[in-house]
Amino acid sequence: MKRTSPYGHLFQHQIDAMASLGHAMMLMAETQAVIGFRLLGMAGVWSVTATENRRMIEEKLPAFTESLVAATLAGSRGGSPAQVLHASIKPLRKRTRQNSRRLARRGPRIPKP
Repeated sequence: MKRTSPYGHLFQHQIDAMASLGHAMMLMAETQAVIGFRLLGMAGVWSVTATENRRMIEEKLPAFTESLVAATLAGSRGGSPAQVLHASIKPLRKRTRQNSRRLARRGPRIPKP
């Protein structure tokens, strides 16, 4: 018979909270990278597509809607605050990760002599 600690659930909440914090930190880092690439693109220093400015506006509503729905569902299922936070961050991270990788691959715009 496996013995469990009466405080095991507290440790799991701490682990969940630390994991959610890590995801939030990655979201912040990827967001800053995307903002930097797009600003450099607007300045003509980074190679971006002509539709990048419109894309950054159009992607917001679906991303935040998906985040809100995920957080609501996690909360309504009785998830801990850390689980709700993780559920809300997951769809946002999916997009920031995709954007940062896509923009990083484009590289700087080097003027032709």
